[in-house]
Amino acid sequence: MFYFLPLSILVFFSLLLFLPFLFFVWFFHIVSFSFQKLGLTPETTFLLLLLTLFGSGINIPLGRYKKRTVRKSFFGSFEYAQKEIEGVAINLGGALIPLGISLYLLTKTSNIFPILLSLFFMIIISKTFSKVIPGRGIVLPALIPPIFAALFALIFAPSNPAPCAYVSGTLGTLIGADLLNLHKVKRYPGLISIGGAGVFDGIFLTGIVAVFLTAI
Repeated sequence: MFYFLPLSILVFFSLLLFLPFLFFVWFFHIVSFSFQKLGLTPETTFLLLLLTLFGSGINIPLGRYKKRTVRKSFFGSFEYAQKEIEGVAINLGGALIPLGISLYLLTKTSNIFPILLSLFFMIIISKTFSKVIPGRGIVLPALIPPIFAALFALIFAPSNPAPCAYVSGTLGTLIGADLLNLHKVKRYPGLISIGGAGVFDGIFLTGIVAVFLTAI
């Protein structure tokens, strides 16, 4: 007696195995396309992508950290002590790298007024839709910033919307969602990371998706 798997099942399992690879290729294609619209080479794009992803786990302290010991329980039965760090830090991948790219784009732009105008409205949008959730930090819906950033860029800078979309999207999210909510986050214990935690996805995706939306 012989047993064999139908070809469709083999294709299905092969697709499952290669799905992460295919997703990465598709995602990197969008990233490359978006950054090329900003005038960056594929090599620079790949380097910035790696630095951003790895830099998302690096927080640079702004001042001194305070250590505190917190008593926690495991399923309500076993208690243990855990040390937590309190203080303010800035995230490398979620704040410093997007800030550096934005400053670079501003130096390459002859008329920055449309960008500043779009940035002003993006700060209002990010502040309006962002929420502070205890235990999670600042949370912002991922699709709202890139959609509005692309919309404002097409309205205020129709001749060259890509730089406007990136700068206003990333800095607008960083200022509106993170910096303007900093006083609320300080009420809760734990490490405060500017550009990290709940807004990293928003900042990271906003720059890429906003530029992509202006080009399609």
